[in-house]
Amino acid sequence: MATLLQVCLGTVYAWSYFQSPVVQAFACSQSRAAWAFSLAICFLGLAAAWGGVNLPRFGPRRLAMAGGALYSLGWMIGGLGVATKSLLLFWAGYGVVGGIGLGLGYVTPVATVAKWFPDRKGLATGMVVMGFGFGALLMSKVLAPRLMSATGGNLALVFVLTGAIMACGTLITGWFMVDPPKDGRTVPPVSSPAEASGVPGVSVHALASDRGHAILSRRFAGMWLVFFCNIAAGIMLIGFQSPMMQALLKARAVGMSSAQLAAAGATLIAASSLFNGLGRLVWGGVSDRLGRAATFRVILLTQILAFVALGLVQSPWLFGVLVCYVLLCYGGGFGAMPAFVLDVFGPRRMPVVYGAMLTAWSAAGIAGPQLAAMIRDRAGSAAALYTFVAGAILLTVGLAAGLFLNDRQHS
Repeated sequence: MATLLQVCLGTVYAWSYFQSPVVQAFACSQSRAAWAFSLAICFLGLAAAWGGVNLPRFGPRRLAMAGGALYSLGWMIGGLGVATKSLLLFWAGYGVVGGIGLGLGYVTPVATVAKWFPDRKGLATGMVVMGFGFGALLMSKVLAPRLMSATGGNLALVFVLTGAIMACGTLITGWFMVDPPKDGRTVPPVSSPAEASGVPGVSVHALASDRGHAILSRRFAGMWLVFFCNIAAGIMLIGFQSPMMQALLKARAVGMSSAQLAAAGATLIAASSLFNGLGRLVWGGVSDRLGRAATFRVILLTQILAFVALGLVQSPWLFGVLVCYVLLCYGGGFGAMPAFVLDVFGPRRMPVVYGAMLTAWSAAGIAGPQLAAMIRDRAGSAAALYTFVAGAILLTVGLAAGLFLNDRQHS
C-alpha cells in the first residue's frame, strides 16, 4: 500500500507531458509555465520537512490521508486556473496546495516502512519510493492520453478529473499507513511530549535539541549538497525530456505529425519513469552492499559521463537511453538516501532529519526546472547543449562533496 500510494503521488513526474499544453493554454513562456512544477517540488520538500517533525504527533495514517486529499485538491484547483486563464490560481493549486500534499504523502510511507523492515531498510525504502518513479508511467501512458482523448483536449477538465482519480487512490492507500505493532499493538499517535520522544525518561524538547544539532552538522550539510546536485541535474531532464525528444525528432526531419511527436515524448516519459522507479529499488539494494557514500559517488560520476554524452548524441533513441540512465541514477538517490540518513543519524532522528533532507528536493525543484526553462527561453537551438553542460557542472559539485562523506554514525 505504501508503494501504491507513492505511485499516485509520483504522477507529478509526468509534468513534461503537460509543459507544452500549459504554455499554449496560458500563452506564456516556458519558464512561467514551469513554475507550477517548480512550486510543487519546492513545497513537497518543505511539507515533508514539517511532516517528518510531526509524524510522531499525528501518526502516519492522518498525514498520509491529509497529503492525498491536498494533492488531489491541487489538481482540481489547477484545472480551475486553466478554465479561468488564471496562471496565479494554477500555480497556487497545482504548485502550492498540490505540493504540500505531495510532501505530507511522500515522507509518511518512507519513514513508516523503514520501521517495519529495519534489517533490509535500503531495499524496503527503495521499493516504496520506486512507486513514486512509476507514477509518471501511469500518468503519461494511461491516464493523461485517455483523459485528453475523452475530453477532446479540454485541459481544465483533464486536471479536475485527475484530481478525482487521485483522491480515490491516495485516500484508500493512505488508510493503511500505520506504524509496526509494539507488544502486539499498533502504535497510536502520541498525545504528550513525553510520548513523542519515544525514549523513556527523555523529553521531546531534549530530543528536539539533539535533532537540531544533527541538522546543523557538517555531515548533514554534505549529504544535503550531494542530494541537491543529484536531484537538480535529474529534474532538469524530467521537466523537459518530452519537448527535448520532440525537438530532436523534428531536427531529423522524420515527418512526424504533432500527435506522433507528442506520443514519442510520452513514450520517453514512460520509459524513463520505469528506470526512475527501478533505480530507487536497485540503488537502494546496492547501497546495502556497497555502502551509502560509495553508492552516491558512483551515481554522480557515471551521470557526469552521461550528461557529456547527451551533449554529443544526435540519435533520438540513444538520447532516450541516456535519459533513462540519468533517471535510473536520479531515482537511485531517493532509494539510497533514507537508509543513508538512518545509518548516519539513527532511527530516533530519522523522521526529522530525513524530512529536513528533503528540503534539498525543494531547492532543486526550483533551481533545476527554472534553469532549464531559462536556457530554453534564451539559448534557442543551443538550449539542449547548455542544459547538459549545466547538469554536468551540478553533478561535478555533488561528486566533490561526496568525496568527503562516509557511512560512520553521527555522534
